[in-house]
Amino acid sequence: MAEQFKNNVTRLLDSKKVRYQVCTYNYDAGVHSAVEVAEAIGLPPEQVFKTLVVLPEEPRRKPMLVIIPGPATLDLRAFAKAVKLKKVKMATHEQAESMTGLQTGGISALALINKGFDVYLDDSAQQFESIAVSAGQRGANIVLPVNDLVRLVNARFVHLDA
Repeated sequence: MAEQFKNNVTRLLDSKKVRYQVCTYNYDAGVHSAVEVAEAIGLPPEQVFKTLVVLPEEPRRKPMLVIIPGPATLDLRAFAKAVKLKKVKMATHEQAESMTGLQTGGISALALINKGFDVYLDDSAQQFESIAVSAGQRGANIVLPVNDLVRLVNARFVHLDA
């Protein structure tokens, strides 16, 4: 039962009195992409957001978490321009996992609060009252109000349409 699902993310949301819904799915059965997750949890794909780890080329800048709609592909040039950086690159799966301590498919800004990541949220999220993001582990998503997500992870909206 999803009601019994608890982890650090749900405990954080409970402590902050944030209304949310847990949606679990079977990662091991091959539900991996955000679009497949959307289908598994019954939401439109553009309302299920994935979290990507992006590395700035400037050596002293911290890695960034970029939260974009499931079907979207991050345009690295457009993102770099939007955040006023010369160049950025995607972290490899290994880099993302070692930097976040989370498995790919379960990386969540909600699980990485106070870990020093700059968080950016695609401004298309503003068309929804709530969006689904990873609960910090594979097989679970959290549906929560966009405003609460932005407040908790200190996200900045970024316009990423190419």
